[in-house]
Amino acid sequence: MQLPEFFSQAPAITLYDPLAELLGAAQGGLIDYHFADAVKLAGHSCPTVAGAWLATVHGLRALYGDATPVRGEIAVALAETVDDGVAGVIASIATLLTGAAGAGGFKGLGGRYGRRNLLAFGVAGVAGIRLTRRDTGASVDSIVRLQSVAGDPRMGELLPQILHGIAGQESIKLFGQLWQDRVRRILTGYGDGRELVEIRHHRPSDAQTD
Repeated sequence: MQLPEFFSQAPAITLYDPLAELLGAAQGGLIDYHFADAVKLAGHSCPTVAGAWLATVHGLRALYGDATPVRGEIAVALAETVDDGVAGVIASIATLLTGAAGAGGFKGLGGRYGRRNLLAFGVAGVAGIRLTRRDTGASVDSIVRLQSVAGDPRMGELLPQILHGIAGQESIKLFGQLWQDRVRRILTGYGDGRELVEIRHHRPSDAQTD
């Protein structure tokens, strides 16, 4: 499987998953996640996937500081409903990294390691993605500003031709190149992407009353 080279330049993150350690799936419970994992999950690479990746990675780093984030011990909330726009896509990337799942998530073992009902939609007061530590109650809102990275205007001309089946192979190839160039600039054109992400910290009482 050959993926664009810039995927490897996107920020990566290591999480500790106690369930993976218990079940022998990862030595020490440590799992490395890369942007290519998000692409494989989503089935495509786009600005939404890239933005969700940056928001979640930098949100987790802000939430845990120098400590390793604990997968399965993080709740995720979005202001949008599950069927609103691209909220479902964004949530799927957050779930990949945090383990937080909805009603269909893992129940747990003996009252531990559960991931069910840690993902919530339609939560008032959330800006971007809210990540909350279950151990301390501290949370951050992670907001990505994709509008500052504009796409090539030629994409607006090419896409209708492609969708109507009148574009040639060269036009289709060019569209894909231009599309991925915007993704590349989102992920790598601003250092490690932190310039595109705003982090808002909340104390436990703040997150409950926002």
